[in-house]
Amino acid sequence: MKGRHRSAGSSGGALKLGAAAVAVLVVLAGSWYAFRKYSQPSCGSAAQLSIGAPADIVPALKAQATAWSDQAKANDNCVDIEVFEEDPADVAAALAGKVNKTLTGVGQANGKTRIPDVWVADSSLWLARLRAVNPQGVPNNAKSIARSPVVLAMPEPIATTFGWPQKKITYTDLISKVATDQKVKVGIVEPSRDSTGLGGLLTLAAAAQAAGGGNATQATQVATAALRALAAGRSSLRADLIQKFPRGSDPTALSSGLTVAPLSEQAVIQYNGVQPPVRLAAIYAEPAAPALDYPAVVLSSDKASIATELLKSFDSQDFRDQLGAIGLRGADGAPGKGFATPSNAPATLPAPSGAAPDAATVEGLLSKWQAITLPARMLAVIDVSGSMLETVPTAGNATRMQVTLEAARKGMSLFDDSWALGVWEFSTLMDGTKDYKQLVPIGPLVSQRTQCLQALSQIQAKKNGDTALYDTILAAYKTVQQGYESGRVNSVIVMTDGANDDPAGGLSLEQLIAELKKAADPAKPIQVILIGIGDKVDEAHMRQVTDAVGGGTFVAPDPAKIGDIFLQAISLRGQVAQPK
Repeated sequence: MKGRHRSAGSSGGALKLGAAAVAVLVVLAGSWYAFRKYSQPSCGSAAQLSIGAPADIVPALKAQATAWSDQAKANDNCVDIEVFEEDPADVAAALAGKVNKTLTGVGQANGKTRIPDVWVADSSLWLARLRAVNPQGVPNNAKSIARSPVVLAMPEPIATTFGWPQKKITYTDLISKVATDQKVKVGIVEPSRDSTGLGGLLTLAAAAQAAGGGNATQATQVATAALRALAAGRSSLRADLIQKFPRGSDPTALSSGLTVAPLSEQAVIQYNGVQPPVRLAAIYAEPAAPALDYPAVVLSSDKASIATELLKSFDSQDFRDQLGAIGLRGADGAPGKGFATPSNAPATLPAPSGAAPDAATVEGLLSKWQAITLPARMLAVIDVSGSMLETVPTAGNATRMQVTLEAARKGMSLFDDSWALGVWEFSTLMDGTKDYKQLVPIGPLVSQRTQCLQALSQIQAKKNGDTALYDTILAAYKTVQQGYESGRVNSVIVMTDGANDDPAGGLSLEQLIAELKKAADPAKPIQVILIGIGDKVDEAHMRQVTDAVGGGTFVAPDPAKIGDIFLQAISLRGQVAQPK
C-alpha cells in the first residue's frame, strides 16, 4: 500500500509538473507569437508602385522588384510592386492623348492601356517623340537601365556572301545590295510602333541619302527605292517578321526566305537559343543604329521617392545578371552572367555615330514611311488662281505655283504602284461653267504614273483667276465617293493659297457644309484634307469644313515649307479627325 501511495503521490507531482511545463510552453508560445506579430512589419497599408514595360525586359524587372521589395520589408518598409507588360507604343499614345495629340503612325491609344507610375520604354526615341508634342508631359530625368544594340539579322549562310564574319559590313553595303540584287529580301518591324524597326529605318535612310553621292535627285531616288523595299517586307509584329527567315539551308529555302532585317541583339540571341535549322548572324553594321536603351521614367510625382530608391537597385550586379539571362546587357553595354554572346560580336559595342536623331527628323521620316505604306485612293486638287503667281522669297523667288507642284511631284514619287491617283486643277470658269478641270481621272498609278507627272508639269496659274474653293470641294468629294474602294483610304486633298472667292456666287460656307453632310455615307467615309499655302488662307473656315465631314486642315504660312506640310498631311490621312 505504501508503494502505491508513494506512487500516486509521485504521479500527482509529475502531473502538476507537466501541467506547469505546458503552461510555460503556452506562455512562451504566446510570447513568441506576440514577438513575431509586433516585431515584423505589417503590410496592410503597404505603398503601391506600378511599372509598365515591354515584354522583353519584364522577367528581369519582376525578379529585381521582388528582391528589392523583400529587402525593403526586412527594413520595415513595405512596398507592393506590380510589374506588367505594356507596349511602349500604347503608353506613348496614351500620354500624347492627354494633350489631344497623336504620334505619326501610332494613332489613338488602346482603350485598355494603363499609364504606370514608372514607365520603362525600350528606347529614348519614344521620349523624344513625346516631348515634341507635349514638352511637359515626360520628365527629363529618365534613367537607362539596360541596353541591346540594333543589329542586322541575317541567316548565317547568306551572311557569308556579304563577307561575314571577316568583313566589316556597313549599311551602305546593304543599300547597294538591295539596289542591285532583287533576290535580297529586306524585312522590318513596323517602325512607327517598334523601336528596333525605327532605329533600323533611320540608319538605312541616312545610308541611302549618303549613297546619292551629293546628288540630291539621285539621293532621293536611292532613298525612295530603299524605303519601298523595306515597305514590301514589313511586318506588324516582331514574331511575324522572325517567322519569315528561312527554315532550311538549301538554296530554295534560302532564296525564298527573308534575307536581312534590323532586329535587337536580344532577339537574335533568343532566336538562336531554340536551336533553329538556320542560325542568324548578328551583324554589328556601321554606322551603329540607335540602340535600345530602356529608359525608366517616373510618371507619378506621388511615387517619386519610392521609385527613385528602386531605380538605384538597377545599378547592381544582380540586376545585370538578371538581364544577361534573358539576352540583354547592362546600361553601359557590359553583359552579366548567363549572357549568350553572339558569334563575332565586337569586344566593345560600337558607339552611336553623331547625335541622336531629333524628334523632327524622326517624324519627318515616318511621314514619308506612312506615305509609302498606307494604301490610298486620292484625288489631288490644285489651286491655279492668279495669286499662285506670287513669288516666295524663302524659296529663291520661285512662285507659289512652282513650289506647290514640286511638293506634289516629290510626294508622288513616294507613292507605289498600288496607289490610285487623280489630278484636278481649279480656279474659276476652268471648264465651261465649271470652276475645276479634270486633268487625270482617278486610276491606278501602275498604268498612269507618267500621265499624272505630265499633268503636273503642264499646270499653269490662271493670271486673273479667282478661287472657287467651296464648289470645287463639293464636286471633288462626290467624285471620290462615286468610285469608292473599300480597303483603301479614300480622300480628297486640296492645295490652295486663298479663301473662297467666287464672283459668280457659288456655295457659301454653310451651304457647303450642309451639302457635304447630306452626301456623307458612313459606309463610305471620305477624308477631306485641306492644305493652306501662305498667310492669306482662311484657316478657321477650312477647319469648319474638315471638322464637319472628317479630315484635317494643314497650313504652311511659309510656302517654302509646303513640301513638309504635304508629306505630313499625306502621312496622317488615316488618322485625321472623324466628323464632329
